[in-house]
Amino acid sequence: MNRWVNRVAVVTGASSGIGAASVKDLVAKGMIVVALARRENRLQELKAQLPEDQAKRFYYRVCDISVEQQVIETFAWIDQQLGGADVLVNNAGIARNNVFLVDSGNSNALREILDTNVLGVSWCTREAFQSLQRRKVDDGHIVIVNSIAGHHVPIVPHISMNIYPSSKYAITAMTEVLRQEFLTKGTKTKITSISPGAVDTEIVDRKKVAGLSNFPMLRSEDVADAITYCIQTPPHVQIHELTIKPIGEKF
Repeated sequence: MNRWVNRVAVVTGASSGIGAASVKDLVAKGMIVVALARRENRLQELKAQLPEDQAKRFYYRVCDISVEQQVIETFAWIDQQLGGADVLVNNAGIARNNVFLVDSGNSNALREILDTNVLGVSWCTREAFQSLQRRKVDDGHIVIVNSIAGHHVPIVPHISMNIYPSSKYAITAMTEVLRQEFLTKGTKTKITSISPGAVDTEIVDRKKVAGLSNFPMLRSEDVADAITYCIQTPPHVQIHELTIKPIGEKF
């Protein structure tokens, strides 16, 4: 991680779960970290949890990545105030429980998932990459927190995954398209998709979903460790896809 000390990482969906864990891990390892999320109170709480020396390298911005203009303005602020992002962790993602594709009245929920999980990732990646190009930074790293649901659709008893797997399949394809575009641009910036199995986060309330109370799950910190592992590889090494699951998972 030595080459990343005092360089800037942006983490989306940083108010809880994997995002918050990744923020803590990266700032502890010496990076300047900008946390993006919609819930300002959670971002303030996250800063308060950091040791004083780490808090000095922590910044946050309220940003809904499903709104393109907010993404543009946020990355412009990062360029102006901090010199631009060198690492981007595309972690923000949402799911909607108790929504079925075949039911009426689901339009808003489905659009929210696609706007955040697909378009939001695209906009954040575009703005980060444009910043790298303008600054002639050739060793950036884009990380996309994907899901095993982006490679096959798990059968989860009693719930429909609705359009969530479709959004993650799109991310799988988008990652490869971006890798090809990076090559076309002649940059050595890396891109990595990390696909966790079940993770114990706020995205699914395991207490309210039948059959999940004793289901094996990863901790957010496990995925944060995987993110750090991927970005600390030598400059000539690129991890394309990393799958991480808890012991005992049957998906």
